[in-house]
Amino acid sequence: MQDPLFLTLALHRLPDVGAATYSRLLAHFGTAQAVLMQPIEQLEPFLKPAALATVADFHRDPQASLIGQKVIADLDWLNSQSNTTVMAPEDQHYPSLLRQIPKPPPLLFVRGDVNCLSLPQIAIVGSRNPSSGGLENAQRFAEYLAANGFAITSGLAMGVDAAAHEGALTARGKTIAIMGTGINMVYPARHRDLAQRILDSGGTLVSEFPLGTGAQAANFPQRNRIISGLSYGVLVVEAAIKSGSLITAKIALEQNREVFAIPGSIHNPLARGCHQLIRQGATLVETANDIVEQLNGILSYQRQELFDFQENKKQFPLKKSSQPQQKDQPNRQPNNAIITPQKIERSLDGLSPIEQQLMAAIGFDPVSIDELVERTGSVVGSLMAQLVGLEIKGFIQQLGGSYQRI
Repeated sequence: MQDPLFLTLALHRLPDVGAATYSRLLAHFGTAQAVLMQPIEQLEPFLKPAALATVADFHRDPQASLIGQKVIADLDWLNSQSNTTVMAPEDQHYPSLLRQIPKPPPLLFVRGDVNCLSLPQIAIVGSRNPSSGGLENAQRFAEYLAANGFAITSGLAMGVDAAAHEGALTARGKTIAIMGTGINMVYPARHRDLAQRILDSGGTLVSEFPLGTGAQAANFPQRNRIISGLSYGVLVVEAAIKSGSLITAKIALEQNREVFAIPGSIHNPLARGCHQLIRQGATLVETANDIVEQLNGILSYQRQELFDFQENKKQFPLKKSSQPQQKDQPNRQPNNAIITPQKIERSLDGLSPIEQQLMAAIGFDPVSIDELVERTGSVVGSLMAQLVGLEIKGFIQQLGGSYQRI
């Protein structure tokens, strides 16, 4: 039996197999191994001729086949990278927001800290050739948002994308670059230093494309759904009427994400895309705090939902099962038995190691952000991002200028 990762990467590399086809194959056959072992005639309704020919070659000798050789090279590269992870939607660290979108990426290649993907994120997108004012806005908005606890997500492209990543780095916050190439390539090449600084700062590079995939034009609209899918909202800084940034905004609306746009001069052609978005219902923003206030409202609503759910559980507890316990398991609790909050502390097992360390630093009494900076040695931007994440998950709450466990 082949290594499951070998088979998964082989299926992922089949020609003309995108997220939709990959998902249909798994839904129908169950596993990558089951797909690749099917007789060719069983795969004809799902695959195009080039993919069928590739599977036939794989059947003759998986290791020696053309795609098998590529996967062996993939595995060698992955094994040489201590900071690179491959994850599927069923994996624990696969971001929950992304899992909810139509056609989520069947595989994510992640370099850096995978926990960044679960942080509350704001995407910043815009022109590759912005005005000087557009560049300044992208960097300053990103810097402010990162300092207020949001990870900044963008596409590592020239112009607004690069300025957004730089702004987050200036704030010593977290930033996530979604790539339109394989994770082992950087496009444009001049951003190799930027990509490395993102990793060095504790950020993340992400791609859904097989290793070695070049900068093909069709890849960039596809990766845009990941940029918006990971984020609570998308900020468009400058964009022409027909641009990739407006595609991202359109996808964001379809994914039920917030869309923000910065207005500009009526004489600036790069402001027309933002003006069109505003006419279509995007939120006009003049300062980065406008975004913080609106998204904090959404986050507060989520926190209230968590609180209400916990209160309802206390007021209307489930009844204990009347069935007798199994004789061979005398100490087993019935599935719907009540465990009162006073008798058991909420488990932190589902949190990342960094989040668990932060919970330990918070302790059990209210603590200010300044005290947490001293206790953890973390920078404010990174610390705020972790705190917002813990609030969303319902582990802590903010009271005035302090934080405490719930």
